[in-house]
Amino acid sequence: MKNNLSVLIVDDEEIQRESISSYLKRRGYVTHTAENGEKGIHYVSNNVVDIVLTDFRMPGANGMEVLKQVKEISPEIDVVVITAFGNVQDAVDLMKSGAYDYLTKPIDLDELDNILERLKEKRHLQSENKMLREQLEERFKVDSIISQSKEMESVLSTVARVANSKATILIRGESGTGKELIAKAIHYSGIRKNKPFITVNIAALTETLLESELFGHEKGAFTGAINQKTGKFELADGGTIFIDEIGEIPISLQVKLLRVLQFGEIEKVGSEANIKADVRIIGATHRNLEEMITKGEFREDLYYRINVVPIWIAPLRKRKTDIPLLADHFINKYKKENNKEILGLSKEALDQLIKYDFPGNVRELENIIERAIVLCRGEYLTTNDLPVNVNQMSEKGVLDPYNLNDGYELKMNSFERELLTEALQQSGGNQSAAARLLGITERHLRSRLERTGLK
Repeated sequence: MKNNLSVLIVDDEEIQRESISSYLKRRGYVTHTAENGEKGIHYVSNNVVDIVLTDFRMPGANGMEVLKQVKEISPEIDVVVITAFGNVQDAVDLMKSGAYDYLTKPIDLDELDNILERLKEKRHLQSENKMLREQLEERFKVDSIISQSKEMESVLSTVARVANSKATILIRGESGTGKELIAKAIHYSGIRKNKPFITVNIAALTETLLESELFGHEKGAFTGAINQKTGKFELADGGTIFIDEIGEIPISLQVKLLRVLQFGEIEKVGSEANIKADVRIIGATHRNLEEMITKGEFREDLYYRINVVPIWIAPLRKRKTDIPLLADHFINKYKKENNKEILGLSKEALDQLIKYDFPGNVRELENIIERAIVLCRGEYLTTNDLPVNVNQMSEKGVLDPYNLNDGYELKMNSFERELLTEALQQSGGNQSAAARLLGITERHLRSRLERTGLK
């Protein structure tokens, strides 16, 4: 990293001022000097400055006044104050007023170097974070979502209207339809886009860990809690928390989630203190929450709190006009990753994809295209590059219960493969979690994976 930061040195002692300037120039910094606080403030008002290094005791505007004025002009400028008095209260006041750090006279040059190195690293990280944020905004803005179906256009219209609101949103749809993508589009299109977007997948966590993961815990709150933990709600403060599979949240924790929605407060495990949390909640589920309410598995009051703005994403089989666009998008993505010259899909391959019902929705289409790119030996993806089940189901409709031409064994095997694949997708490949979703033992799951050829 180059020392190309601009440093303004404000000091009424010429020797001190020129000595620091000379030292920093040798270290590669761009330096400017001001002989008093007023001139220093004037310079900042009319020039680009990264860091202000100012003496504390000066006639006229002292270091504290320089600090406050500089921060009013530009909060991004870092201020380091030099003082000949090792007064703890002065240091506390300076830090409270926004100083990055302070130095005592005589200046330890190693300490000065250390502070400036930390400031360079901080600015480097800020620059990287800004670039990442801009990339995320570009990737997840509403008009970058691949679609042309009327069903998705309706979804995106709602996204655009709710992005700047504070309303809680519930995104519903089958697994793999892109619920998290829509949640990110809402976040990065709205007023919270510069704040965190935090994801929690309820289905991937045990009930024991979930409360701590969401709300955090105090040291010693339970066996194994050797340190304090910051929960996801605290991490998302000012931004958005996306609760995936919100229908899986245990009934015992639904009350705590309801409290966050009602009062904007969280309570860590092992603590009685309430912490304010300015967080926008976006939930997502493929479950029938209304049916869960009737069974006593989901609180009705929580349902109405999270369902302020409902968004329904249609399955891919209901919006087949999106398949060609999505396929092209994934081809462009994965041919670059695999360094292959793929021109597109053959007419027959595209026809098979359009006929296929995609039980795994967009996620399954992406996996199919990635696999086809890896296996393809020509310039176009053909039916030979598609999985067997795509060709079979497209041509014969194996899972159609009214079509008895394929036979019992083929139909049951195809259904079982889809069921197991869906459970593994929902659990992120975790076999223990997949077994729990299916209500079978992990040993039973492994046996079925082996029998169906998925192992």
